[in-house]
Order: sequence, then C-alpha cells, then structure tokens
Amino acid sequence: MNIKYIFLTGGVVSSVGKGVTAAAIGRLLKERGFKVSIQKLDPYINVDPGTMSPYQHGEVYVLDDGAETDLDLGHYERFVDIRLSRVCNVTTGQVYAEVISKERRGDYLGGTIQVIPHITNEIKNRIHMVARTTGAEIVLVEVGGTVGDMEGQPFLEALRQMRSDVGVENTLYIHVTWMPHIGATGELKTKPTQHSVRELRSIGISPDMILARSDYPVDQELCDKIALFCDVEPRAVIPMVTADQLYEIPLLLEKAHMVDFLLERLQLESRQKPDWRVWESMVKKLRHKKPGVKIALVGKYVELHDAYMSVREAVRHAALDVGLEEEILWIHSADLERGRGMELLQSADGIIVPGGFGERGIEGKILAARFARKNAIPYLGLCLGMQVMVIEFARALLQDDDVNSTEFDPSTRHPIIDLMPDQRQLSDMGGTMRLGLYPCQLQPGSTAAKAYQAEQVDERHRHRFEFKNAYRAQLQEAGMCFSGLSPDERLVEIAELTDHPFMLGTQFHPEFLSRPTRPHPLFRAFLSAINELRAG
Repeated sequence: MNIKYIFLTGGVVSSVGKGVTAAAIGRLLKERGFKVSIQKLDPYINVDPGTMSPYQHGEVYVLDDGAETDLDLGHYERFVDIRLSRVCNVTTGQVYAEVISKERRGDYLGGTIQVIPHITNEIKNRIHMVARTTGAEIVLVEVGGTVGDMEGQPFLEALRQMRSDVGVENTLYIHVTWMPHIGATGELKTKPTQHSVRELRSIGISPDMILARSDYPVDQELCDKIALFCDVEPRAVIPMVTADQLYEIPLLLEKAHMVDFLLERLQLESRQKPDWRVWESMVKKLRHKKPGVKIALVGKYVELHDAYMSVREAVRHAALDVGLEEEILWIHSADLERGRGMELLQSADGIIVPGGFGERGIEGKILAARFARKNAIPYLGLCLGMQVMVIEFARALLQDDDVNSTEFDPSTRHPIIDLMPDQRQLSDMGGTMRLGLYPCQLQPGSTAAKAYQAEQVDERHRHRFEFKNAYRAQLQEAGMCFSGLSPDERLVEIAELTDHPFMLGTQFHPEFLSRPTRPHPLFRAFLSAINELRAG
C-alpha cells in the first residue's frame, strides 16, 4: 500500500497534548494491524536537546541509536511499544545545518538558497526518511509549538506541500486545540479554536479532524458549532476531556470511534480486531486502591517534573505491577546539602537518584546514597546515581572525603569516576558521550541477573564518565559487586551491594525501556524489594 501520513498541529496554547495524542493514535492503529512510526518536528534552532537545560526542555530522551531527542518520543515508544530512531526527531537546527552543508559542497550548483524550496524540501525528505528507514506503513508527524509561531512556518509549509506530493488520499491533518473555560459564566469557548483553524487555513492547510481539548465535558452542540465554523464533518470533531489517567487516552479515543474516521479517510481497512484487554486491565489497576509507597526522587531539576518524565513513568509501571500506589517525593539534592529535605528523605520507603550533569547538588545526592546504605533503604541509582553511590561507598571504605569524580573535582586524589580515555581530547559538548544501546554482561546469581532473568542485556546510555577500574578489586573485597560489565569487562555497567536489601546503580538509563504493560526488570525488582521489606 502507499505510505499514509497523519499530521498533527496544535492551536490556541502550547502543551495542549499533541504528543500524547499522537502516541495514542499510534496505538490505535497498531492494534488494527498496521506498522506505525511517529516523528516529531521541533522548530527550535538547536541541533538536538542534548545541550539544552532541563528547566527549559524537560527530559532528554535517548534512542537505541544514540539520538538525543524530545521527551515526546518517550510517549511514542511507551504507548505504541516500538523502537524509534534518529530520523524520528527533526529540528530546525538539523535542517538548516544540512542545507548549509550542501550549499558549501556546491550541491545546489550556485543557486540562491531559499526557505522555499530548499528548506521545505529538506523537511519533506526527512519526513519520507521515516518510512524508508523503518518500513512503517503509517507515519504520524507531530509539529511542535502552535500555529502562528514564526519558527514553525517552514514546517507547516512543508506539510502543506505533502498533500500534493503524495496525494489527498494519503494525507490527513489533525488539529489539536484548547477550549478555555470562562469561570464567570461557566462556559466553554470555541472562538479560540475557530481563530486557530483560520490561521492554519491561511497557510493552506484545512484540517480533516479537530481534537477539542478541555478540562470540562464538551457537549454535542459545541462540537457541531466547531464543525460548522471550521468546515469539518461533525463526526470529525473529537472532544477530549483531560483524563485523570494518562494511559486511558487510547481507550477514550477508541470509544469516540476516532480511528474509524481516520481509516475511512485514508482509504484503509482494519486488518484485525483490536484487543484492549491487557490495556484495559492496566488502566483498571491504576484506578484501583492499592497500598501506598513513598519513593524519594533526589534530583537537581525537581522543580520541573518533566525533567524526570521516564523515571516517573517507570516507577509507575513497576509499582502497578507489584500492586502498589506510588507517591513521588520530589527532593532537591541542593536542599539536602543545606540541611533541608531530610524529613522527606527519612519518610521514604525507597530512594532513586537519577542522572544529571554538573557539580551543583552532587553532595546532596551522595548524602542520599549514604542514608540509603546506612539505613538499609532500597536504593536505585541511574547513571550519575550509580556514580554517587560508588563515590559514597569508597569514601566510607577509604575514610577520605576527597574521593570524587573528575567531573566535579579534577584534582581529586581518588578519581574513582573519570573520563573515558577517548573523551579526553573532545571540546564539543553535543553528541560526544557514550550514547545509545550497549550490551551488558550480567554476573550470575547477582541481584541484577535475578531481576533480568538473563545473561546479557542491551541498555541505553547517556554519559561521559566511567568507573575507574583501578579501584575495582578494592571495592569488591569490601562488599560491592560489579554485577554488570561490558562484554570485554572493561566498563562497569551495574554496581550493587551484597549485604543490603537492595542497593543497585546502573551506568545506563533503564527508565527509557520501561513500558506500561511491561515494566523494566530493575524498577520492578526495586519496588518488589520495598514491598518485601514492608511486608516483613
């Protein structure tokens, strides 16, 4: 069949939920037997979010091939249960860098380089690359930002051209808008949606479907009004009230018969009857009252919870699987350094120290690791969280607080964490880390091996610094087990304590491979250890 393209644009306000909507639609189509892929078009000029502040961008989501991408790709992978690649996240920076590179090589034969056609052609080429590289039959494309943003104009123009390039029957445009609620009158207003669609149509794109987002129920009269003023079929206006459970959204869209319209419009027929039993059971369990468990997340960017999106979701997946109701205690590691936040830490049933970069708040993370070790509190360290766990253990063993990482103290006498040898001469920050999927050999009988039930696993990395092997034997003798190593045994991937209920750190980011109906083994083992301690 011809490749089908579904384009999602946003209106009225940003953060309206396009990413989750795209992910949910992808799940609907996968349930009907289609091979789906999803792409995010980001209008910012950065090449990728790898060097952006988490406070501005949220989490950097890493793919198998090492691409540092937008957090929406995490939604795509978790909902649809697929593995995406670097072609699935395109930024203005990437597009312009490629066009300028071609111009410098003379590929344009001295022609004047313009937004149209050169920039738009490059955007379209990257959209087509998704199907070419993944074999997808249906490609969903989400445009970041809001209609009317100056920086988004080239992307929208490229999407407009796609309809004539590949055919009307192979393209479908969905516009996701927000319906504000006026408290004084108790009314939902459609006018912002109308203006947003008018702006989109002025660019040359007439939406085939409108998703009307709201915090309040949307009656049929309002849907009919949107259909009339925005020139779409009444059944193509889908009200989408804010759900209390994120993973219920595919089920809500299923009940709204949204996908029936999509398939009809794209001239497709469902290949199989969707089976939502596992998904419905998962959502039902999410709503069911369960014993509460408090997980302290000790991070550097906790003011913005999206900076730890995948960690939060991985905890939710695992807690649900073992029958617990998670409560995240957001603790800023810098507060612990100032003597604040200890009450929260002491009230936690388990502690997670996630990844991060830079010196700020490091001693607070080390303090959290020390508290977990001394008080037999289950601890899971992710990337930097593993490194601070090893630093803390070595400080106690050597009786020397000078033990450190050269990332934070280049002159430390005990550089237990140090740069990889091939990283020492690099000056650029972007894309110079150990990124993407790497194999990890597990030590038989270890906590990690029992959790995975495997001899070797592949996990996603994002870091520069590694455990220094000169200290390996000394720490092993003191009770630290290096239960995960690279196949050549040069690199430590997992460290754990043998005389602790559960104290384990990974150099990689297991949170990126957790799924709502298939939690990551290490997160599940962490929550299971907490459950066993509470029961015992």
